[in-house]
Amino acid sequence: MQEGSPAFAMMVSITTAVYRHKDKNLPFLVYLRNPTTGGVLASWGSAGHFTFAEPGALLGFLGPRVVELTTGTPIPEGVQIGENLARHGVIDGVISPSQLRTAVLKIVSVLFPAEKEEQDVDTRVLDTEVSVEHSAWESITITRNPERPGLRHLVEALSPNTVALSGTGDGRTSRAVTVMLARIGSRPVVLIGQDRHKQPPLGRHPLGPSALRMARRGIQLAHELQLPLISIIDTPGAELSQHAEENAMAGSIARTLGELVDVDVPTVSIILGQGCGGGALAMLPSDRVLAAENAWLSPLPPEGASAIIYRNTSHAPRMMEEQRVSARALVSAGIVDDIIPEKGDAAAEPEKFVRRTMFYIEHTIKELETSPQRVGREQRFQHYESLAKRLI
Repeated sequence: MQEGSPAFAMMVSITTAVYRHKDKNLPFLVYLRNPTTGGVLASWGSAGHFTFAEPGALLGFLGPRVVELTTGTPIPEGVQIGENLARHGVIDGVISPSQLRTAVLKIVSVLFPAEKEEQDVDTRVLDTEVSVEHSAWESITITRNPERPGLRHLVEALSPNTVALSGTGDGRTSRAVTVMLARIGSRPVVLIGQDRHKQPPLGRHPLGPSALRMARRGIQLAHELQLPLISIIDTPGAELSQHAEENAMAGSIARTLGELVDVDVPTVSIILGQGCGGGALAMLPSDRVLAAENAWLSPLPPEGASAIIYRNTSHAPRMMEEQRVSARALVSAGIVDDIIPEKGDAAAEPEKFVRRTMFYIEHTIKELETSPQRVGREQRFQHYESLAKRLI
């Protein structure tokens, strides 16, 4: 402000330097001090891969005094405080200056691990003997068990080698999807995951447009840092509401699906349990698709499909068999590449199932690293083009 338009235009020059830095696939971390407003926040101050602020920092497009004098209306107290903006998904969190070094070191340690040693795996968790082969409906019932391991259990297994993002970066957030930088074995990855336990009927946060916008932030992060992308699918279905329609639920599914098909990094998706409708399809496309033994993928909720065809829900079990929704049927159709075994039911062996799942993910990433012909946009296009011919 004090230096006029030349300094104002310099925001473009600084932003250019930031994007030169990003072109090298290097992380850009932003720490916002008190106050940060105006051209800085509206340019390179909002361009970080990870953005944090000091406690109580005033952050805004324009400061509260300027807003009031310009518009005649005061901005409510607390709106432009870092803690509030973190809750709304504008920044990733609030940390004190004394914690900053630790936070930066954690991000660096996940991105650039000091050692790349392969971890020994307890072969007992890889026991692939199948005790019971369930019907599609039995598997659906199993995956609806609240005690079944979900995304939260995978994240706990990755801790402390994770850095979570709080929202979309543009003012939206959802607890139905988690986006984080993580380390699986010795490999840094970006993880985007659906949390079934946060979604109805178990939770209060539907898989809506904001949730998938968060997932797309993760896809963009993987692209910019050139990291493998892991997509966890576990949802009873996308949000069905006026809010979802007016915020382009269908368009959000389409954009997420399209970005996953198009992204230029190795990708692995895992159907962990419930794969219901467009919300599941949005996060499915990848170089390799894995599915837990009792996982399933269906165009609609089973009862909804029965209601459409038969005007009741009692035909749901038979329809799910006919629609070939089970993990084994998906392998036969070429939609899924491999199955993660369960000893009957993952809820009966949660720790072993989580460790087994992490092993399969790590092994698949390694497989893609050594088989570049399986990775990338063109390979994905060819795979799904050939899948269409196969299914038709």
